Amino acid sequence: MAKLNFQHLQSSLSHDPYYNVEIRRILHIFVETKSIHLKCISFVNLNVFNVTLMCAPPQSKSFSIKCGPNVHYKVTSPAGVRSAAPYPLTPNSVLIVTMDTVSETANDSKLSVRYYGEKTESLGDAVLHLTAVEISLDVDADRDGVVEKNNPNKGSWKWGPNGHGAVLLVNCDSETTYKKTLDSEVDEINKVSDLQDMSKMILRTNGPAELPEGYKLTMHISQTTSENVRVFRPRTSHKLLKLFLKDYIMVVGTDTLTEEVPYLGGKTELAFFVEGLRFPDKDFDGLVTINLSLLEPCGKGFPETPIFTDTVVFHISPWIMTPNTLKPVEVYVCSTNDNYTFLKSIKNLVDKCGYKLKICYEYMNRGDRWMQDELEFGYIDSPHHQFPVVLDSPRDGDLQDFPYESILGPDFGYVTRNALNEKVSSLDSFGNLEVSPPVTVNGKSYPLGRIIIGVAFPTATRGRNMTQVVQDFLWAQKVQEPIALYSDWLVVGHVDEFMTFVPAPDRKKFRLLLASPDAGYKVFKSLQKKGHGEAEMFPGLPEVISVNEILSDKKLQAENRYVQNCIDWNRDVLKKELGLDDEDIIDLPILFKVLEEKTGPRAVAYYPDMVNMIVLGDQLGIPKPFGPKVNGRCALETEVRSLLEPLGLKCTFIDDFAPYHKLLGEVHCGSNVLRERSPFRWWNLEL
Repeated sequence: MAKLNFQHLQSSLSHDPYYNVEIRRILHIFVETKSIHLKCISFVNLNVFNVTLMCAPPQSKSFSIKCGPNVHYKVTSPAGVRSAAPYPLTPNSVLIVTMDTVSETANDSKLSVRYYGEKTESLGDAVLHLTAVEISLDVDADRDGVVEKNNPNKGSWKWGPNGHGAVLLVNCDSETTYKKTLDSEVDEINKVSDLQDMSKMILRTNGPAELPEGYKLTMHISQTTSENVRVFRPRTSHKLLKLFLKDYIMVVGTDTLTEEVPYLGGKTELAFFVEGLRFPDKDFDGLVTINLSLLEPCGKGFPETPIFTDTVVFHISPWIMTPNTLKPVEVYVCSTNDNYTFLKSIKNLVDKCGYKLKICYEYMNRGDRWMQDELEFGYIDSPHHQFPVVLDSPRDGDLQDFPYESILGPDFGYVTRNALNEKVSSLDSFGNLEVSPPVTVNGKSYPLGRIIIGVAFPTATRGRNMTQVVQDFLWAQKVQEPIALYSDWLVVGHVDEFMTFVPAPDRKKFRLLLASPDAGYKVFKSLQKKGHGEAEMFPGLPEVISVNEILSDKKLQAENRYVQNCIDWNRDVLKKELGLDDEDIIDLPILFKVLEEKTGPRAVAYYPDMVNMIVLGDQLGIPKPFGPKVNGRCALETEVRSLLEPLGLKCTFIDDFAPYHKLLGEVHCGSNVLRERSPFRWWNLEL
């Protein structure tokens, strides 16, 4: 809207017998003034503005209106009361003008105001020349994959299935496979496929062939926003021509906060491509605002001023983890000089399942076999595109180059967090980062599950923790609200040493598996009671020991009571935070032993930790426990089968004793799984 102020005119023309003034006005979007002061307040709708008759020739008592066929008006008093022509001139009478259609040429419509004195004699005329232009900056605010026209909610963000606001991806993949660089770090578009990773934004205009001299369109963002987003457009003159890659130029972003954009004239559309540069984090909520303004010249020596601004809002996609219940796509594992048998078993399992297998060879892993600890797979999602993104841990072992050099590529993104001022510990390895399947807790739904990390005990005065920079990143994603468990009681300190999730056909569609010394002692005591006390643990290995010897080891019993207490504490947290009942939890028979370290006693698995498994649909790759044999069958394997196979799960026991277990890791630690994304779209989450 705009107010037409006649006060400026009164002092200079009040002595004239006639009051003849021409005013040029561009309706909907911008204003051109001539011989009179016209103050623009704002434009909410494209076809309405207000003219306030604040001052007229001193003798004026009333006024009348004439206008062209496509111009419409109404006159109101400050109280909103309408009156008939000629209209009485009150101190704050308001003339509201609208137009039916956009202009074909500048100033092609007009409205005139005639002023009358006491005896209805004419004192003068004011003529308002009108130009109507339609301008709309548009995005996919309804999240259906199509950029709709002038959505009323395009300038804000709302979560939920009935929400609104456009979605933006961080352009964190690499269109090049040689001398890789993240696309978000390249200031130009190298391949047409790179445009697919960006969100489309369209400038729609309808009006005369050219704007009046001095008027221009500009796109602008804030200084803070420039760190998070870039906008590209085709290089164009008056009409769009066939475009090549070099014809795409950056409009705003990085150090460019404002830039003029072309007005093409007529009814036209100009496409922009928006890319995210940063994931949500502690200092960034993920929201990005982009503005388009029409600027009006104010005279020589003065900067232009905005008379119309259209605003759109994007929310950058969070990084989302995938739980064990989602379908696998590809399994990752390392090849080392001592894991041939293990690798063969993994390959056989993956082949049987029909998934892909990617092997990281020694030239790349340099002996670092802990594939789970170096990286975590997730994905980003928008209505028009999605792709997996690997999160590289700050542990930076000899596998540190693998995520960037071997995984990053076209439509496979990369992100990391560097702990520059924090001490990195074993808890920063991503065996200490898991995610639950979808759950509902006290009526609150988590359709993408909840992230699970391990930390020091809440009351501990010292201990190891996951670095704050990684924790801040995980919390900032919002859609998988993290749960902190106590894992510092373990030598390695990872949550995957005592818990995992497997799919199930009933209840919540999954089970939580927990390591349980109590369940382990139950198996051994049952063997002893049935006369199998001399049966040997670790048969055929130097560590061989009988069931009787294990049960008579008081120190081992005390250590496992302590371990059971630690696991029970986490069990209670998981039940509360995931809304689980005891029927949703299965205890696997696993014993631990406690080692004395400089920082205090910490536990490791006594025999291969069967909870530390790889989950491939209904196929489970479980560490072979080398338990005591009864009738030629491992009693521990038999017990685990009896617990899991009724759920339709198939158990394959993999020998990882020498290359992994003795190095304080197991099957899960030495492998990783890329999975399909969740069918749930994150923006539909109720927050």
